[in-house]
Order: sequence, then C-alpha cells, then structure tokens
Amino acid sequence: MRNSWRRIRSGLMAALGVAVLASCGGSGHRTAQHPGPMSTVTGMEYNEDDGFQVQDFRGQPHAPNMVFIEGGRTTLGSYEEDVMHLRDNRERTVSVASFYMDMTEITNLHWLEYMHYVEQSDSSRAFINSTLPDTTVWASDLAFNDQYVDHYLRYPGFRYYPVVGVTWEQASDYCTWRTNFVNYRLAEDEGVEVPTDGGRVPLESGVVLPAFRLPTEAEWEYAAYAQIGTTYEDENQTHRRQYPWDGHAVRNPYGKEQGQMLANFRRGKGDYAGIAGKLNDRAMITAQVYAYLPNDFGLYNMAGNVNEWCLDMYRPLSFQDMDDLNPYRGSDVRDEETRYDYKSHNSMINNKSRVYKGGSWKDVAYWLSPGTRRFMAQDSSTSTIGFRCAMISAGRIGTSDER
Repeated sequence: MRNSWRRIRSGLMAALGVAVLASCGGSGHRTAQHPGPMSTVTGMEYNEDDGFQVQDFRGQPHAPNMVFIEGGRTTLGSYEEDVMHLRDNRERTVSVASFYMDMTEITNLHWLEYMHYVEQSDSSRAFINSTLPDTTVWASDLAFNDQYVDHYLRYPGFRYYPVVGVTWEQASDYCTWRTNFVNYRLAEDEGVEVPTDGGRVPLESGVVLPAFRLPTEAEWEYAAYAQIGTTYEDENQTHRRQYPWDGHAVRNPYGKEQGQMLANFRRGKGDYAGIAGKLNDRAMITAQVYAYLPNDFGLYNMAGNVNEWCLDMYRPLSFQDMDDLNPYRGSDVRDEETRYDYKSHNSMINNKSRVYKGGSWKDVAYWLSPGTRRFMAQDSSTSTIGFRCAMISAGRIGTSDER
C-alpha cells in the first residue's frame, strides 16, 4: 500500500510540475542547483528511503587562490619569430573549455605548509622525504649562490617567492594532496562524513571541488595570452598579443612605472636587474609572486619569474597531432617513444619529457612569449622552474552563467 501511494503521489506531483512549467512559459527548467523533488523522466521522487539520492548543490565551491578563466576559441602557437628553428608550436585554431587557475605561482610558504601536513600524516618516510625540494639547484661551482641553497626555501623573507627545485612529479603529488586536504576541510565544514581511510570525499556530496592538477599546455598558453582583454562587442578582437600584455615591448609605457620592465627576466648577458638606483626589473633572481601587474585574467607572472610545469608530455609535432577542442598530449599515441632513439642517446625526448613554459628570471625576453615551449625530464628540477595549479569548471561556461 505504501509503495502504491508513493507511485500515485509521484504521478500527481509530476503532473503538477508539468502544469507549473506550462504556466510559466517554460521558465522553470531544472538546473544543477535546482533539480526539483523528482525525476523529470521517471516521475520518481528523490531522496526517499529506497530511492535515488540527490544531494544539495550550491555550485562549485570557491577554490582558494584561483580565478575563473573563461574559455573560447583562440589561436595557439608562437607569435614570436622562431629564432630557435624548433618549428614545434605552429599556429592553429582551437577551443579551450572554461577552467580555473591559480592567480600566482605556488610559493615557498605554500610548499612548507604541504611538507608540514605530510609530516603530520601517516605517510611513509619515503614519501615524506620525496616532498623535499632540491635546494642544491642554486649551487654553482663558479658562483657564490650558497646563501640561496641554505635560505631560499625556509627563510621567512622568501615566503612569497615561487618554490623552485621541484620536479614535475613532485608538483603532481602536491596537486593530489591539495585536492584531498581542501576537500576534507570543505566536507567537515558542511557536516559531511570524511573517510577515515584516507580516501576521497565523494564528488556526489556536492560540497567538494574537482581535482587540482597541473594545467595543460593549451590551458596555460590560453590563460597567459589573456586575449579576453582585446575582445569587444560581437566576438571581435582588435589584435593578437606577443606577451601577456599589449604591445611588442617589455617595458611599461604608462604612468609612474613608465620604463620599468613588465616581467622578471634577464635583459642580456650578465644583466639580471639593471643598474643600482634604477633597477629595470627589481629582481636579481626570482621575485615575489605579486611583484608585477597581472594580465587581463588576473594572473600574475605568466611571463618571467619562473617557468612553469604543464601537464603535457612533450612532442615536437603536438600542434598537428592533437584534437582542436581542449588539446592535450597525455601519451605517445601517434608519436611513439621509439621514434626518438632516446636509449642510444640520439635524442632527449622520451615518455618522461614534460613541457614547461613562460620564461624565467634567467631567460632572455624571447622565452616570455607564451607560444614558446621547452621540455625537461619529469624527475628533474632547476632554480628556474616552478608551477601553479588548475581545475576544471563544472557547469559554468561564461562569466554570466549561474554558479
């Protein structure tokens, strides 16, 4: 009798729902945030004792330090003259879905926080040790950089400088830890039970975030160019950019900062910051992550300071092999490792080669152009490479969509 009444009630409510929609002229369509009390295709009620459970969802929670990157059609590829003759990033039209990205590079303070919580967890000693950056990346036989070896990571004055000496593998581990740590906190705040075995909080709970991860090369390049700042009215763009800012120069043409460099890079051989009293970029090595103006997406240091790891495996012909929607190379499909003769030392390319982009404090201006690309082994690190995290945008397309 109870089940019969439930079916009758469900049918009546479904009919009522149709009537309401008709009276509203179709304005009451269901959404992720407002799925209604029952299924629109079966008429069965949600959240009954033996029914399908649909949790409350108020939209994708705010991810700390992240900004929304509205996706769209773009032209990826190097807008700079190919002076290296690499021919590995030719121009092509693609579409990139909306996503989120850290507004700054991950800093020394962020990494020390990570090391602290891993140390407090039940992680193995091997994994705890694996979180240590390689501070010896600063060492040089012919330079006195020992102070950075000893101080750069831990001295409070360097807290908001980008962490370096971190491999692609370590950066990926950080993303996994950050996902679990942030989602545990969000779940606890909402009263959702947190797994005691270290497992993930169910995505179906509706209170957690999608996974943090490294940005794909296409996402990184799209976000760096920030062509949203050149768009007006009906999909019109006034120009393409060579750097994350307008113009073909690397100096600020406006206001009190006129003449100052717009990024932290090496101007020429032996010139890392200019002359005392009027330093051209105010940083001999790295700079604080907020030291320069953000681009039109609100992202800091998408050119210079440190290069940044991308998710992609490196291949010279990635520009022609990948899809034109959310392009990404995650394997050697259609461009196998055996083509490169890595084992015989005739190539530096293998399946552990990962892309990095952006230019650094030690690079010349050529590498500041987002279209340029380089690669390094995923288990290697330097004093010139850091990273930032990205995340998918679930159910949000543009700036005006309901969150």
